[in-house]
Formats: sequence, structure tokens, C-alpha cells
Amino acid sequence: MPHRAAVRAEAARLRGLFEAAGALPVETSVLQPAEVLLDLYGEDIRARAYVTSDALRGEQMLRPDFTVPVVQMHMEHGAEPARYTYSGEVFRRQEEDAARANEYTQVGFEIFERAAPESADAEVFSMFFDILRPLGLRAATGDIGILMAAVEGLRTTERRKAALRRHIWRPRRFRALIDRFSGKSPVPDQRAALLAAAEPMAKAEPMIGLRGPDEISSRIKALRDDAQTAPISATEVELLDAVLAVRETSDNALERLRDIAVDLPAIQGAVDRLAKRLEALTARGLDITKLDFEASYGRTQMEYYDGFVFGFYAEKRPDLPPVATGGRYDALTRQLGQGREIPAVGGVIRPGLVLSLGGAT
Repeated sequence: MPHRAAVRAEAARLRGLFEAAGALPVETSVLQPAEVLLDLYGEDIRARAYVTSDALRGEQMLRPDFTVPVVQMHMEHGAEPARYTYSGEVFRRQEEDAARANEYTQVGFEIFERAAPESADAEVFSMFFDILRPLGLRAATGDIGILMAAVEGLRTTERRKAALRRHIWRPRRFRALIDRFSGKSPVPDQRAALLAAAEPMAKAEPMIGLRGPDEISSRIKALRDDAQTAPISATEVELLDAVLAVRETSDNALERLRDIAVDLPAIQGAVDRLAKRLEALTARGLDITKLDFEASYGRTQMEYYDGFVFGFYAEKRPDLPPVATGGRYDALTRQLGQGREIPAVGGVIRPGLVLSLGGAT
């Protein structure tokens, strides 16, 4: 990896480009309250973040990402519309690949604007595309909103749809739920026995842990109600799989998704937004016939993305993580806005990777 001084200089150069586009430079604390991140992502975030404790402030996390604190700052104090840029270290635990950095620099660009979200998507993406063009990277794009709309359109209970929405960013768990809700996978023997018992709590051992009898009984009732729910139809599962299988150039992907929307009208609004975004990208000079679109892209990234997503990759260096990633996160502003919300989109570049691949300082 390049020397820290060179990375800082490259970060300053990149941030200067975003400032020239009207972004206000901002800073956030390295230590972030763990409570906010745990509320957003649950205990899973602990596997990715460094957690410490403060006698006065409680649990803290070394900053795993800039977007959450920037959104908090904007929702508390920001005017509309707004553009921000930032740079600094983030920290991610690496439990599977010791060669991947657990501390590295990010430079980001965020737009908060109500008027034309598809145009804002195109502006952010085209800026990253132009900045990274000299590196010859592959650009990948997707749209989490299309999959969310497909889930919302399923003819099943709200409880099942909520479970699927919660696990959109965990593809294996999502598939396991689809198989279970469609009747493809059998109910585990232990669960079947529990549901069949007249008094499941009759022989319960002394309670250990945080769940009390009332909470356990409520959970058993929910499982019994779910067991009586009709399975998701094979036709709907096929349509959902058809959406997830879309992987083509953006123009062809749009046509394919329009075809699927005939039988799955719930995704029509999201497909229309994709069409507007592609028009905005074309207006900025991008050739969408050469821009990859993958409907399942972005499902293993940070869970706040809920619309357009993108990433830039060095195809000749598959050992490297993405050089840049980004996307739309409207729902995050609702969660952190205390009653307020605003459409928002942004992305981050790793200046250390830019230098490693031959980028200029």
C-alpha cells in the first residue's frame, strides 16, 4: 500500500474535486455511539466494527463508515438542498482475510435533494465515473429498490414480507426464507414438534437469557400463525428469481425488467425510476449500452442502501476490494431524521487503492 502521506495527499485532491462541485467539507468523530449503529443493523454490526466502552458515554465504535454520522449531522442542522464531502479513516474488522486492511481512508460525496432524485443519482455516479476513468475500472450498477418492490408485491402476510425485507442484504438467509415460505424446504423436526405440542412451555427448563415466558409464548404463537399461512406461489417465486437473475447492459436490463413488470406490476414504479436514471446518465454523456446492471448487486454491502447502488472494480486485480462504492439511502434519513426525511445519495472512494492502481496525486 502507498505511504500514509501519499494517501492523505490523494484524499485531499479527491476532496478538492468534490468541493469544486459545490460540496461543503465536513468532519465526524472517529468514535461513534454504538447504540445508533446497533439500532440500525442489530448485533451483526459487531462482527464488522471495533467496539469499546466509555464510563460516561457507554459503548462506542470506531467509525465503520461516514454516511451514518453525516446523515445525523444533516438531519439535525443541514439546510436543503445540501452537498457534503469528507475524508478520513474508517475501521472494519477482518475475520476471514488478514490481507485486507482493517483501517483505511475514505473520501466521500453526498447529495441531499428532493427535487430530482434520479438526476442526483446520475450526478454522483458520473462524477465518480469521470474521476476514476483513467484507471480503466469496471463499473457495476444495480437497484435494491426493485427487489424491495418485488417483495412488497408478494401475496403473503406482512410478517413474512417484513422478514424478507430485513434479510435482503443477506442473500443466503433471504433464499432460505423464500424456500421456507414457498414450501420448498420442510419445517425442521424440532420446530414441527414445538408447534404440535399442546403446551410448549409445560416442560420448560429454568429461564436463561433475556427472553421471558411472555415473549417466548408470543414467538410460538407467531410461528403457529405462520405455519397456517398459505405458501408463496411458485409463479411468484419464479418472478422473484427472474428479477434477481437480471444481469445485462443497462439498456437491455431495462427492457427485461419491463417485461417482468407485466406479470409483476409491483415493480413498475421502481422500473420507471430506473428508466429516468438511465435517461439522466445518457444526458451526462455516459453510454448506457456499455454500463453493466445487476439486479442483485449491492446485497452484501452496508444495509442502508435502498435504491440505486454502484461500485468500481479493478478486473485485473480480483484480490482488491472495490475502489469506490455508493448508492441511495432515503430510508436512512427517515430512521435518523426524527420525523423528517429527505432523498439522499452518495458514495466513497478509497484513495489508497487509487494510488495502488496508478492514479495520479
